[in-house]
Amino acid sequence: MITPDNHVALTNQQLEEREELHAEIVLNIPLSKVFHYAIPSGLRKHLRAGMRVKIPFGNKTATGFCVGLTTTPSPYPLKDIISILDKTPLTNEIMLRLTRWLSSHYHCGWGEAMHAVVPPVIRCRAKLQLAEKNKLPDCKNISDNQNTLQQHLTFTREQQNAFNSIHEKLSRKEPGVILLHGITGSGKTEIYLQAIDKVLEQGRKAIFLVPEISLTSQTIQRIRSRFNRVAVLHSNLLGSFYHAQWHTIREDKADIVVGTRSSVFCPLKNIGLIVIDEEHENTYKQENSPRYHARDVALKRATYENALVLLGSATPSLESYYHTLSGDYERLVLSRRIGELRLPSVEVIDMREEMRKRKRHHIISQKLEYSMGQALAKNEQIILFLNRRGFAPYIHCKRCGFVLKCRRCDIPMTFHKKRNITLCHYCHTESPPPQACPDCLASRINYHGFGTEKIEDEIAARFPNHRIARMDSDSMRIRDAHEKTLKAFERGEVQILLGTQMIAKGLDFPNVTLVGIISADTMLNFPDFRASERTFQLISQVAGRAGRGSGGGRVIVQSFHPEHYSIRYAAAHDYEGFAEKELEFRRQLGYPPFGKLARIVFRSTKEDRVRDKASSVANTLKELTNANGNNLVILGPSPAPFTKINTMFRWHLFLQSQNYGAIHSIIKDIEDMLKPSKSVQAIVDIDPYMML
Repeated sequence: MITPDNHVALTNQQLEEREELHAEIVLNIPLSKVFHYAIPSGLRKHLRAGMRVKIPFGNKTATGFCVGLTTTPSPYPLKDIISILDKTPLTNEIMLRLTRWLSSHYHCGWGEAMHAVVPPVIRCRAKLQLAEKNKLPDCKNISDNQNTLQQHLTFTREQQNAFNSIHEKLSRKEPGVILLHGITGSGKTEIYLQAIDKVLEQGRKAIFLVPEISLTSQTIQRIRSRFNRVAVLHSNLLGSFYHAQWHTIREDKADIVVGTRSSVFCPLKNIGLIVIDEEHENTYKQENSPRYHARDVALKRATYENALVLLGSATPSLESYYHTLSGDYERLVLSRRIGELRLPSVEVIDMREEMRKRKRHHIISQKLEYSMGQALAKNEQIILFLNRRGFAPYIHCKRCGFVLKCRRCDIPMTFHKKRNITLCHYCHTESPPPQACPDCLASRINYHGFGTEKIEDEIAARFPNHRIARMDSDSMRIRDAHEKTLKAFERGEVQILLGTQMIAKGLDFPNVTLVGIISADTMLNFPDFRASERTFQLISQVAGRAGRGSGGGRVIVQSFHPEHYSIRYAAAHDYEGFAEKELEFRRQLGYPPFGKLARIVFRSTKEDRVRDKASSVANTLKELTNANGNNLVILGPSPAPFTKINTMFRWHLFLQSQNYGAIHSIIKDIEDMLKPSKSVQAIVDIDPYMML
């Protein structure tokens, strides 16, 4: 077989002479099957692995990716490729290897993996032809970066020691992983930038990943202040601009690529460094097929590229932290803030006591309201965090107990006051709010709970002379809204910034002296073994937005469970203490990082069918496990916590093992049972991050 690795070395003449050559084609379908097609003589010298082709498929025509060429005889007659859609390959041999690994590790079709690597705007043939016809500007012109580049900042002693270790590894040009564990404000970004500089000096290139689109603006500004030839990739870019940036990277006109998780697939060549900022964030996990984790893909790509992966976080994922304990990764610690600024003091308010004193529940505690008044009187700025959007999470009738739920999802509808709608946050169904109870017709209906929209109203009523900006997925719908809001906050035009997790990390505003966490308990009760870890990380990250300037800072955390260890350790800025306790809990249950986990979700419009299918697969898995004598544990099946989403009933089960090998092997054994059908769909999720 001519593999992607050696195919590029063949000359056109060799290809033309080898009439027995067949093409290996994959399609964007959830099957790992590779299809074989004959190559007409007129196309033989043009076809390369990584190109798209039009093929007959069943009684239709389809578009597929050529992933290789083979001389192995076919036992049956082959259909001819109809045409080649690209003049040059859209992926190189490294990306073909990477997609093949994606397909194998995440149990998706190779074609699905190829479609993840080459985004839709690039696969559009008309735009491809337009790009080839018109000369694309290079990254320097695209970025409008005409200013004199800034000099690097001077390192502190801690930064210098960390950078020396990174520089040593970069000099060897060998793959490896370093975890830069630095508290908030300790100067991790400066180390990233100077590490990139060393990579560029070697004639190599760098990828810089961030977890949120809202963080790209500040990151891009910092990088473009130091370097030219910087490209940007994320889903919020206009199609034409994304297209231009992608082709600029592909044509070797960019040295640095900045973007969110899918940027790990960018067509950058000769990579020496991949930086993953805030590596602990769950947004690096893709929730659609292929369900990859950008961190793990980066590690695999770095192995193929002989590149270094630099992970950075104030609150590393327990998986990454454990890898440093076991010696797989090197851990470099930054324990001090730049300028010897102190971490903010953290005060936890027991909201149970607050209710007893004030006779009813108040969203804003007396302590937080008083502290906000003090900060605003000094012209200081405030960040308020609540990881729940909307005005009221559910609508309830006290008379009969009715709760308004989405008919498609069986999940409570959230009331959005400004748009005067009820909205399902899972299938996005909208409906007008009821004027009376649909069940008992009682005229009074109650709006329970609170989200960012309600907090905004409360704060506006208490501090009417100060401007508030809200950052959540409802208020940030307009393109560039993130950047405009943060710019206004930076200029001091906004005094109070209220938002969800998009404001929890990466923001550096010296005038922010107070951070309020409205409800620290939002995620603690989720049926998810990572709930405590996420709670600790969110509190620590949000708290880290305070005290970045000479005015110092303080944090007020409101909680109904102030004694919970994730909250206590976060308030004490004690990552190691939290990690030790949480790792012991994980060790006892065999959860990651002490074991590997896979989740299989079954979906159907018929509840009995999805239940029966899940039970059948679980029984087969248990029989295979008993017969093979491996240490695989089957958990479930059971209804998913959110049993119905978008008209689909959902059941799930979990596979737990000490290694991936046992999980991959047994999933392969039941591959036929997991094939999609009209009645039930099965989804395999390796290393699941969402358990709902």
